[in-house]
Amino acid sequence: TGNMVEWCLPQDIDLEGVEFKSMASGSHKIQSDFIYFRKGVCFGLACFANMPVESELERGARMKSVGILSPSYTLLYRYMHFLENQVRHQLEMPGHYSHLEAFYDDKKGVLPDGKGTPNSQQPVHWLPSIHRYMYPEMKITHPAGCMSQFIKFFGEQILVLWKFALLRKRILIFSPPPVGVVCYRVYCCCCLANVSLPGLGGTVPESKPFFYVNVADIEILETEVSYVACTTEKIFEEKRDLYDVYVDNQNVKTHHEHLQPLLKINSADKEKYRRLNDQRQMLMYSQEVGEDCSSCEEDLFILFFMEQNNRIFQTLMEVSASQDKTLTADHARGMGLDPQGDRSFLMDLLEVYGIDVMLVIDNPCCT
Repeated sequence: TGNMVEWCLPQDIDLEGVEFKSMASGSHKIQSDFIYFRKGVCFGLACFANMPVESELERGARMKSVGILSPSYTLLYRYMHFLENQVRHQLEMPGHYSHLEAFYDDKKGVLPDGKGTPNSQQPVHWLPSIHRYMYPEMKITHPAGCMSQFIKFFGEQILVLWKFALLRKRILIFSPPPVGVVCYRVYCCCCLANVSLPGLGGTVPESKPFFYVNVADIEILETEVSYVACTTEKIFEEKRDLYDVYVDNQNVKTHHEHLQPLLKINSADKEKYRRLNDQRQMLMYSQEVGEDCSSCEEDLFILFFMEQNNRIFQTLMEVSASQDKTLTADHARGMGLDPQGDRSFLMDLLEVYGIDVMLVIDNPCCT
């Protein structure tokens, strides 16, 4: 019968599609995994395990996921260990739910039901402060820290992802299972776009971490103007109307011609990446021997991009408030951008955030 929900509390909750979100496509090839996903206004975390059994009915394998839903994902990691134990328990003793019932009774809160209150008053906010609650704990499954692993994996390409995240593009990351580490890449991608300046971009769509998505999510993704998500389903690559940027392993690509220039690493990007690595080296040298510095490293990465973003928008807002509203090559360099290489990025940025500025950075003449 394929994936099915065998048990849940409360029993009247709408879980349509959750059986596919909590068990990634292709999981039958691996022994265990964890997965973050989104269901309506809630976020979920599920732990998956696969156990060989001598049963023709189950075709030699028993596979289950045990998951929880919450209005926020920032504290879900706290229950990872419980879920891992419970999925193993469910494989070995199917049908015994007393531990899960006790957990639910202990943790349950009042979820917004949306009745009588428009959804706009109960949004799932993406706040710059969210990372403070989540990323240090990622050491549980990511010993060297989630963000540092992310940057080691993508290298200079992180500056390409940074621009697309700041422009609120629809970013889809493909990877075969296991998908847990890829869910963290989704989270890290959203962190690249943090801005802490007040009053910026009230009309700009929030960068939503959708985490894992599959074909059952296509209808929802069709209506989204900005998101970051991951999938294990290769079919998505052909559905170009669903995304702006497609990331396959370390390869970042876009089918939109006007976004192609953003794929090129320019001199300012190389300088930023060098600075980031220099700061990281300095941090490591300054740590006392034996002290755990991975959370400090996470702070460094997230603050690095937040300060970079703040500097860009601070300059743009100052220029838009000036009399001639003219943005020059010197302004671009002051923002840490390449006046020529980042020209199209700047033009897109002004359009997306509705900033009234005149760009006078000329294209270089050909001789």
